[in-house]
Amino acid sequence: MSLWQRFKRALRSIFGGWVSEMEDPALILEQNIRDMRDKIPKMNENIAMLKANAKLLEKEKQKLEAEQAKLVANIKAAIGQGREDIAGEYALQLEQNKTRVAQTEQQLAQAQAAAVKGEEAKVAFMKELDRKTKEALDAIEAAKRAKWQKEVADTMEQFTAGGIDHTHDEMVKRIDRDGAVADAKLEMALNKGDGSKAKIEAEAEKMRAAELVKQFKIEMGATGTSAPTSTSSGSGQEQVGVKN
Repeated sequence: MSLWQRFKRALRSIFGGWVSEMEDPALILEQNIRDMRDKIPKMNENIAMLKANAKLLEKEKQKLEAEQAKLVANIKAAIGQGREDIAGEYALQLEQNKTRVAQTEQQLAQAQAAAVKGEEAKVAFMKELDRKTKEALDAIEAAKRAKWQKEVADTMEQFTAGGIDHTHDEMVKRIDRDGAVADAKLEMALNKGDGSKAKIEAEAEKMRAAELVKQFKIEMGATGTSAPTSTSSGSGQEQVGVKN
């Protein structure tokens, strides 16, 4: 293989791939149908021209046949008058006329056959157009459904793989992680506090609790006495009840 052939093959492989990617089958089918429909006016024009040509040839044949009848009459008249020289001239014209009539009949037959074939070709073309149109419309609808299904599939794939579910799980993990970090920091901060101060505060709480108990005893009238036994505790409760 020559270098030039290899180069052309490389170009076809490159540009062929681009063209294939750029092609939209649905749009191409629609354009094909439009192109076929655009041929109908031209086809009608051609058929009309064939029919018109056949009509012209028909009129030409009728004209020649009328001239032929006139020449025959002239020949007979010249012979009746004894003018064979003039009759001979008419006879020559008659022969030429017959030749032209024969040629015109042949052309007329061809023109009529062409017009019939044109009509038949149009009927076949319209049937093919209807078939291809239906086929193209079905294919276009299938392409639309396939495109819609692909979009739905892509959406579902994004939703399940990298969409809301994925984002939700990631955010929950981040919140849990941030919460754990915050708890650890708080624990560390508490551990770093002043231990003696905490002990003092604990002692102060105990003293405050003892003072509250003392005040409670004063209110109960038990100040300066020992703790009541289980037997006298009932009478004390009754005294409190009476006092209240």
